Amino acid sequence: MIHFSENKVTITNIDDFNLAETLNCGQCFRWNQSGNNSFTGIAFSRIIRISKGKNTLTLQGDGVENDFSRIWLNYFDLNTSYRKIKQQLASLDANLAAACQFAPGIRILRQEPWETLCSFIISQNNNIPRIKGIIERFCELFGNEIAPGYFAFPSCETVASLDVSELTKIRCGFRDKYIIDAARKVASCAVNFESVKKLPLNEARSELMKIKGVGPKVAECTLLYGFHRLDAFPVDVWMRRALSAFFPGKNPSFFGEFAGIAQQYIFHYSRMNPDLVK
Repeated sequence: MIHFSENKVTITNIDDFNLAETLNCGQCFRWNQSGNNSFTGIAFSRIIRISKGKNTLTLQGDGVENDFSRIWLNYFDLNTSYRKIKQQLASLDANLAAACQFAPGIRILRQEPWETLCSFIISQNNNIPRIKGIIERFCELFGNEIAPGYFAFPSCETVASLDVSELTKIRCGFRDKYIIDAARKVASCAVNFESVKKLPLNEARSELMKIKGVGPKVAECTLLYGFHRLDAFPVDVWMRRALSAFFPGKNPSFFGEFAGIAQQYIFHYSRMNPDLVK
């Protein structure tokens, strides 16, 4: 049941959703814990606070009741039954069942594609605190101020008009030229997001890899977290170790249509249990 009031939406009977597991797992970078089981974040140029009770989810922010069906229902993937997906994945393999059970509240957010692409370019050879710092400076310098001290993510058109030297202030290192190239190619449709939504996975990945500095991992992250392509399967050092330890001889196709969700469970499980994947 969903209850609407001014600047507030409350949803009851919510399960399979853990805020910390979802918002701290490395798929997004503009959420900060603001209380016990409560987070404040910026998405789609809006500030929102979300909190979770035992079986309730509360969203608060200016106009959240009007934006709920259009933005937040999809953003938090609330129409998807993760319980059914986990049951399907668990039936494939005992190790995958253990990973699903370890952090059962992870959901894949439906983020804005340009922000996701840019964020994962910044994420290369980086750690989460530093990624968040770079993105915060990026938004403060080039994004629109939506409330005192809160800034929207800069549009690709704004970033496309910048010179590489202007990114020195955000201290993103070698990634500056990749950010500019991404913005210019997306703004000009040299990399076409509408095509990426519809192309087969291999072709969609290749389309994103036209951008300088975008390799398979950044492309797969963008597809999974920005385009909600649940067949995408990002692979980094942790995932290579996990696949070798838990799924020898298997490739991403083994996990089927929900490979991206499986990847998130496996990634979190392996990262939190490093002794299992040595």
